[in-house]
Amino acid sequence: MNPLVGIGLKIMSTFAFLAMSTLVKLASNDMPIGELMFFRAFFALVPLGIWLWWTDELRGAVKTTRLGGHLIRSISGSGGMYFGFASLALLPLSDATAIGYLSPLVATVLAAFLLKEVVRPYRWFAVGIGFVGTLVMVAPHLAQRDIAAYYTVGPALGALAGLAASACNGFSSIQIRKLAQLERTGTIVFYFLAVTTCVGLASSIFQWRTPPAREAILLICSGFLGGIGQILITASYRFADASVIVSFEYSTLIWAVAIGFFLFGDIPHPAVFIGAGLVIASGLYVVYRERTISRAARLAEQHPQAG
Repeated sequence: MNPLVGIGLKIMSTFAFLAMSTLVKLASNDMPIGELMFFRAFFALVPLGIWLWWTDELRGAVKTTRLGGHLIRSISGSGGMYFGFASLALLPLSDATAIGYLSPLVATVLAAFLLKEVVRPYRWFAVGIGFVGTLVMVAPHLAQRDIAAYYTVGPALGALAGLAASACNGFSSIQIRKLAQLERTGTIVFYFLAVTTCVGLASSIFQWRTPPAREAILLICSGFLGGIGQILITASYRFADASVIVSFEYSTLIWAVAIGFFLFGDIPHPAVFIGAGLVIASGLYVVYRERTISRAARLAEQHPQAG
């Protein structure tokens, strides 16, 4: 285990996914969500294939004795992608990105109960603060007087889709963590992309809309970026606990705000900054505590007699 390597890979993956989300939002007008999923997953197979060829793992990528685990991870990941794209289409980029920060909180809780990872009290405290921050962020979108508004296309539905995506992605993170202990990174990513390609095609085949050249290019590039991000995030779970890795999901918020403003003219609700501030503060607290504990452990190993 090397937490710093895992954290670095996670941060790089979040930037790749943010760029991917931006391209998807640019191309999402009147495009079926399933079709967006298809382009994202199918063309992500290209960088994956290049990477597997480069690492000489191309032939072994499809070999597995844990097909059931891959299917569970892939279906939950497909759900996260579907609801995430729906949230992107209905909300400003910064808001959709910020609501996605709920997934680390879900993963931290699930890591304790499903993976039996040791989650120290300070992490539970951070989870609590982060959860409050998430509630602050989604409250403006969910504060609808008319109950029927939840079932119409708009910010409320986008917020609910974002929450559903976070729940799916949090569970998917736990499945990745379990598979990463026994399976190759390339195998985990391959099965996810293959299953998601099929799910996306099946869910959009009767409402397929052939995209214009500009949108097609955006969607193909989003697939490439998504594939790169998928490789990075899956590899990150080999180096650190899931409850540590997922805490860095919030690292791209400032870029999401800037891109949303300059490309889409979006101005985030003030509650997004307040809630995101709470989430970021809780994450920085986790980083500080992890570094303190790691430093103390190294000193104890170097000078055991001091104990």
